[in-house]
Amino acid sequence: MRTSRQLLYRSAFWEIARPRHPLTAGHVLIRLSDPSTEFAHPSAADWLFCHGLARAALADVLGSTRCAIMFAHQWHPLGSAIGEPVAESSTPTFHLFGRWDGETTTPGHQLSLPAHRRTGEADHDMEATDAAMRESLRLARPEVAAGPDAKAAAAVEPVAAVEPVPGPLVRAVDAGPRHTVLEPARKLAAISEVRPAELLAIGAALAVLPVPGGFSGISCVALEGQEPGAPLRVHALGRSAAEVVNPLEDFLDSPEVSLALL
Repeated sequence: MRTSRQLLYRSAFWEIARPRHPLTAGHVLIRLSDPSTEFAHPSAADWLFCHGLARAALADVLGSTRCAIMFAHQWHPLGSAIGEPVAESSTPTFHLFGRWDGETTTPGHQLSLPAHRRTGEADHDMEATDAAMRESLRLARPEVAAGPDAKAAAAVEPVAAVEPVPGPLVRAVDAGPRHTVLEPARKLAAISEVRPAELLAIGAALAVLPVPGGFSGISCVALEGQEPGAPLRVHALGRSAAEVVNPLEDFLDSPEVSLALL
């Protein structure tokens, strides 16, 4: 895939792009433009802004009604990469998988296959979809859609002033061996409800998760509540190059993940 076609939109800190080998038509990336950028309030606010734009474009072009997010922390998928997208680069990257009725394949089906057997979407089949995505993103923010030279104009959307939330912003629950679930303390159902401070708190919680012997990183899956009252959750699975069992293989079969990805 040509680099010029990979990029769909660039904001102040992040960009929305196609992966080199999209697994479905709803597979897009939010990746950091400059890997040296600190994850602080401005970049967290810009991530939430880009997430909202990407979700709106997926809904506009494909009719996407829900979305799952996968990302890695201090971890690069190895070998067959069962259960996770292959790494694009060392740049912090989030994989969004938009879902809609009538899709011809699902992200869960693709991820259950070894990386070398995933067919993904052909370049020629994606051209019209990507053109429509770009147009949707351009109409959403026309002043920054002109290209990289417009970066100075890509001001982050203002975040409404809110009263600080007392106490911890995120709670961590031990969900089993090598498995921690992070939930915003406010019992949010959707990422659109997350505040920058809460996104930063999730990142800080991931950074201090215990890494017992041999663990070298974390595979993460963020799932919005699919049922009434179900909270937004970030599942963090400890990973190691020496692991005997890939925890994502069983995790993909769990009811919560099956509903979101399969």
